[in-house]
Amino acid sequence: MAVFPAIVLVAMITLALVPLPVWAVVPAETASLALLTWVLAFFRDPKRSVPTDRNLLLAPADGKITDIETVNENQFIGEPALRIGIFLSIFDVHINRAPCNVTVQSVKYKKGAYKNAMNPYSGRVNESNELELIRTDAPPKKLVVRQISGAIARRIVCSANAGQKLSGGERFGMIKFGSRTELYVPANKNCKCMVKVGDKVKAGLTALAKYETIDG
Repeated sequence: MAVFPAIVLVAMITLALVPLPVWAVVPAETASLALLTWVLAFFRDPKRSVPTDRNLLLAPADGKITDIETVNENQFIGEPALRIGIFLSIFDVHINRAPCNVTVQSVKYKKGAYKNAMNPYSGRVNESNELELIRTDAPPKKLVVRQISGAIARRIVCSANAGQKLSGGERFGMIKFGSRTELYVPANKNCKCMVKVGDKVKAGLTALAKYETIDG
């Protein structure tokens, strides 16, 4: 994550050393400083106090809720699932976090397009990385978190591996420069959606859903 700031910083130093007229150097250095400030802000990783309620399913990403719908998720969950889509702008924190205490069943990368990540359709056609998860608390349901690239984002980062245990709110990756993250949870009466389209959410802090009763 230090590569981008380092590149900008080297460019600024190079500009300062090149014998150019002041009228050319000042605007270039000003623009470079603004870019460096933005890059440092993009890669920020603020400390978060994760809620301790184990019935909560927390947001896996910062951003804006763009869509909430029930879909058929037959590949892993095997039943209708509530899909909650989050769009991350270039100004949002881009760290991805686990929605609850889970074991990683598998991690599946898929090549694809780079459509606008605000569009829910992008989740079906864009480059993506899918984490298949199993809750380690009751109810031990199957969940899916999908990292999806966008029109600007070109690199998905994921440090999670199959068999690894993640705590709720624990960091597992990021998507660089604008993206989309989706949470899939089995749709049933015991799991209540806690957000609506248009809401702003924060990874590891905002509850997207909550199990109201435990049915195993």
